[in-house]
Amino acid sequence: MSSNSPTTVADNVRHSKLKDYMQLIKFTLSFTVVFSCVICYLLAPNIRLSLDGIWKVILLFVGGMLVTGSANAINQAVEKDTDAMMKRTGKRPVADGRMSQQEAYTFAAIAGVVGIIIMWYFFNGVAAMVSAFSLFLYAFVYTPLKKVSSIAVLVGALPGALPCLIGWVAATDSLGFTNMVEGTNVMNSNGWVLFGIQFLWQFPHFWAIAWVAHQDYSAAGFKLLPADKGPTKFTALQAVMYSVLMIPMGMLPYVLHLTGMVSFWVVLAANLFMVVQSIRLYRQMDVPAARRVMFSSYIYLPIVLLALLADKL
Repeated sequence: MSSNSPTTVADNVRHSKLKDYMQLIKFTLSFTVVFSCVICYLLAPNIRLSLDGIWKVILLFVGGMLVTGSANAINQAVEKDTDAMMKRTGKRPVADGRMSQQEAYTFAAIAGVVGIIIMWYFFNGVAAMVSAFSLFLYAFVYTPLKKVSSIAVLVGALPGALPCLIGWVAATDSLGFTNMVEGTNVMNSNGWVLFGIQFLWQFPHFWAIAWVAHQDYSAAGFKLLPADKGPTKFTALQAVMYSVLMIPMGMLPYVLHLTGMVSFWVVLAANLFMVVQSIRLYRQMDVPAARRVMFSSYIYLPIVLLALLADKL
């Protein structure tokens, strides 16, 4: 069969389109986000893996990928022109012209609605509403705010950490506000602790990325570092501060009897490692040091979450 036969051409088109959609949803990023959601779901005391439980995990993964993919698709449609200006994002499908903004918005609408329906029907209304809020916050608040002020990083850290809470709520059907205030059921506060761990982690993680890609971001008009003058001692000091704050936050799952002593030491070691890398950035003030913080943060999250799950009480 000729390499240019209709069948081969059609297969190549389908492969190319699938690749474009994988880029549109930022598959690796979405997978990481949904991974944290699933782990936090499994950490809930009332969840035990069974045949039915495995199907629920799959449904949570699919629903989470659809909601997260929807937010990322809107992000790329909105940032079409700025993505085209940057080397690291210029080949994204909408920025490169391989996909129209309308197609991206249509996909985002369908994916978002289906994902929220899955969360509502197979889990509970609270998880669905938090998922919808997270999508809205990322796509319609954080995305445009990036060109206005570096406060966008703080705003973006909220939807970035909400998947942990979504996973917990999907299992428990409760945000835990009442029980946290009354002190009658400390267990429900663990969802917010998991949220807090991922919330704090995002600051050294994202500022390291923004440090490495500072020229690209600045050329596109993004204001993502805490100092207007770009990578400064103040930025590095902020990374150190948030890395230090991760230490007591990481102790809380043990204190609240969610996990045992083994994960306590694993999480403590991971947090100290992040502090050391952030201090190196403060002392060296260069891109290689920022890149070490960035890659350390990539390793940190799965180690911590898997350690917590393996040592669940």
